[in-house]
Amino acid sequence: MSSPQPLPLILNLDSPQATLELVGGKGASLARMAAAGLAVPPGFHITTAAYGRYVDENHIGDKILAVAAQADAPSMHQEASAQIQSLIEGGTMPEDIAGAIRRHYAAFGADVAVAVRSSATAEDLPEMSFAGQMETYLNVLGEAMVLEIVKRCWASLWTARAISYRARNGVAHEDVSIAVVVQKLVLADAAGVMFTANSLTGARDQVIINASWGLGEAIVSGQVTPDTIVVGKLRKKIIEQQINQKDMMTVRSSEGTHEQPVPSSKRSQAVLRPARAVSSALVGISSTAELCPNKGSSC
Repeated sequence: MSSPQPLPLILNLDSPQATLELVGGKGASLARMAAAGLAVPPGFHITTAAYGRYVDENHIGDKILAVAAQADAPSMHQEASAQIQSLIEGGTMPEDIAGAIRRHYAAFGADVAVAVRSSATAEDLPEMSFAGQMETYLNVLGEAMVLEIVKRCWASLWTARAISYRARNGVAHEDVSIAVVVQKLVLADAAGVMFTANSLTGARDQVIINASWGLGEAIVSGQVTPDTIVVGKLRKKIIEQQINQKDMMTVRSSEGTHEQPVPSSKRSQAVLRPARAVSSALVGISSTAELCPNKGSSC
């Protein structure tokens, strides 16, 4: 009787093996988009199997769960988080995992800037979302820093926010795991978030775009109130927009990213011209059609 094949530690971004269980919610969505030929920055997944190996070989699994189990009140979550993240960040990366990460990172070129993104198995689900509760790091340069940031992403499975959210929603700590996505960084002058249905009203014939200057972290972290543009899918035109005062933006620095003031001439200026906003919405609509060809499917 043949032995089962070991689970992969690293997968290409568009791999058909990139399931929720192996690459988490964010990773699985990115894999489907990349496989459909959409304009997704190139990258790779460090799978949940790699995280499991790391925890096992550093003999910290039982310690992590014991600390989490003792934090049975919200007031204890911050201290438990600090203890667990210290355990994870203080571990030693198994050489075969480190070597695989180095090889895949080197394929981008010499010291290419990347985004290193957490992707947990209990995020982006129909019934719950862990959005913003685990960490993403932008403008990561060099293999040594990539390896260090991967450990920080693993540790972010145990932020106080994530521990609290799991406790409130009855998700057992031992039932979740985490993968990491490494992608080439897009050097954006402006960035944002698009919803292919109206997230406020539920209207499925509308697209909402939030946009701001600089990298998208300023929006995700709540540092700025972005422009909001509502585009009608049928008429293919803007039906509502709110151009906000955008005082701060996230930009690249020599050691990652930092926040800086938006130039005064751009603070009240629309980030997207009307034609660009509509074309962006149409791309979002066609992308959804590519990924979810059956209207009845959950996607």
